[in-house]
Amino acid sequence: MVTHIGLVGLGKMGNNMRARLRRGGIEVTGYDPRPEVSDVPTLADLVAALPAEQRVIWVMVPAGAPTRGVVDALGELLGQDDIVIEGGNSHYVEDQERAAALAVKGVGYVDVGVSGGVWGLDNGYGLMVGGSPADIASLMPVFDALRPEGPREEGFVHAGPVGAGHFAKMVHNGIEYGLMQAYAEGYELLAAKKDVITDVHGTMKAWTRGTVVRSWLLDLMVKALEQDPELELLDDWVDDSGEGRWTVDEAIDLAVPLPVISASLFARFASRQDKSPALKAVAALRQQFGGHAVKAVD
Repeated sequence: MVTHIGLVGLGKMGNNMRARLRRGGIEVTGYDPRPEVSDVPTLADLVAALPAEQRVIWVMVPAGAPTRGVVDALGELLGQDDIVIEGGNSHYVEDQERAAALAVKGVGYVDVGVSGGVWGLDNGYGLMVGGSPADIASLMPVFDALRPEGPREEGFVHAGPVGAGHFAKMVHNGIEYGLMQAYAEGYELLAAKKDVITDVHGTMKAWTRGTVVRSWLLDLMVKALEQDPELELLDDWVDDSGEGRWTVDEAIDLAVPLPVISASLFARFASRQDKSPALKAVAALRQQFGGHAVKAVD
């Protein structure tokens, strides 16, 4: 069973994950290009610091070119029975391609969709995992250290073979798009009816206990309104990470209707063109749960 891993990428998520893993009894050697946060000076030094019988490295860098670059570099440094864990938000098709390329050298590959944002250090991370049963079994001490406390099945799933973890996270994020949009539109309607609703924040806060729409996202919406009751400090520009687009693409390919998720994605596109109180709320939510970049008003 794995008790010592390498971790590449010590940004907002990676640094907190290193801390939570260490709290859970997992030894972590971290590498980041910024020397002030890195445990070792180079990627090669990271590999050398790990147990020779099986080196496990978790990659936690932005999806796309950064992830491809790190995984390609690790492919030159690792060998038989080593494992690469990709914990970013990669497209599941890329996971399958990387796994096939690494398998030639006998290197295992596991993809993990990670949810929890900047709050995961204390609350734990929801983990959606793809890979072989043998690899997942050996990595369970790592996953148990990261997931929320309580029954394993309420914060962790081995969703299937390589690619399943990021496919599950893709759908998760598509649902997230729809939920945030619904809360945001509700906020806009409440705020527009000032002659009837005199306490928008209080109304949404009242929904956080005992109602069927209560959720952590609603809690974060209430927190955002406490900090900025009129959302005056944010512009209504909202980015999308790409996973919403992938979700809609898959739905089109599979002929699965996703009217809500599709509409929420298009609403983000609209946010970059016209002013919208609803999209200010979405921007505030993304900042609250993930520390994502927002645009301040001029």
